[in-house]
This record gives sequence, C-alpha cells and structure tokens, in this order.
Amino acid sequence: MVEFSHVWKKYSNWNILEDVTFRIERGEFVLLTGPCGVGKSTVLRLIYMADVPTQGYVRVDEFRSDTIRRKEIPLLRRKVGVIFQDFKLLTDRNVFENVAFALRVTGAKRNEMKRRTLQALSSVGLAHKRNAMPFELSGGEQQRAAIARALVKEPFLLLADEPTGNLDGQAASDIFELLDRVNARGTAVFVATHSDRETAHSHHRTFRLRDGRLDE
Repeated sequence: MVEFSHVWKKYSNWNILEDVTFRIERGEFVLLTGPCGVGKSTVLRLIYMADVPTQGYVRVDEFRSDTIRRKEIPLLRRKVGVIFQDFKLLTDRNVFENVAFALRVTGAKRNEMKRRTLQALSSVGLAHKRNAMPFELSGGEQQRAAIARALVKEPFLLLADEPTGNLDGQAASDIFELLDRVNARGTAVFVATHSDRETAHSHHRTFRLRDGRLDE
C-alpha cells in the first residue's frame, strides 16, 4: 500500500533521508520515531506527495511519485487523511463545519456531507460538541476534531505528524487509544512521534530515523 524504494531527499547540501526503503501494508499500525529535525515530517510529506524524492520513488496505492501527474495528486489526498500537532482547525468555523469542509471541497451532496460528518464526529466522541468553536475545546478535543476531519473522507491510510505533541499525558494516551480504534476498523495508521512515552510499551511495528537512515 505504501512503499519507499531507495528514497533520498536532499535540501541544499544536506541529505535528510538516505536510501530509505520500507513498506506499510493495508491495515497496519506503524510508528516512526526519532528526535526532532531528523526527517519524520519529510517522510509523511513524501507519502501525501507534498514533496518528491531527490532519488528513488514512493508508491501509495496505485500512485508513484515518479509518474504521478499534478492533477492526480488531489485524488491521492482524498484517500489519505493527515493530522498535525497544531490541529489546523479553521478558527472561524464550528466543529461540524470544520469536519464537513473536507467533503465540501470535493463537491459532496448536502445530505451525504451531513451524514458522514455526524458519523465521523460520533466515531471520535465529539457529536455533542458539533456546534462548538475550536477555542471552546480542550487540546485533546481539538485533536479529536482534526481526526474526525481526516476520517470523514473515509481514507485507507491515516498519517499523524506528532499528534500528541501539544497534549498532556492523559490527553495523549486518549488520542493513541482513539488511533488504535481507528486502526481496528481497518484504516492503516502511520504515526510520526519523538516521544518515547508512546513507543516504550507499544506493540506496533516501529521504525527509527537516525542520521537520515531508517532502522526497524
């Protein structure tokens, strides 16, 4: 489903990734660890093709970074959900509107948009907060709203870039429990984190980035 084949990524004179090769199969939950600044976010950006390798290729489903056409990238991104450390919620829209926005831009019909948005909010335990504004939510609730926005597209893969970086210990644990439930329903999950708290006792397959190279 996701394949990195001898991927190099160079910025100026710095190789942030060097000969990275790995696969993620459908339905897997995989962790990507390593300290800040080693290239974890770059790996995720290569998956949703906000960036391209300097050398090698990335394959996501039927799309390959060396052959994909620009007009196909939105089609890829409809299949991949992405959440970030800083939530990236629209501050002038309520929770329902934030989640529904992911469908509105694809031209979904009003009834379908409402059904799927309420379903996504229910799946993360936020249906009762659908009319709240982002500033009225706790950090954990904001991240749940961001996860609902990613899930409303019904992706086969969910990417999470430091999803608990702005949360306290209990909220962080709650988010990982939620990601486990998302994965149990069949969605593959790939989480980039620098926190040893999340990885110390994890039963999930774990990659570690170090000096541009990947260890499993």
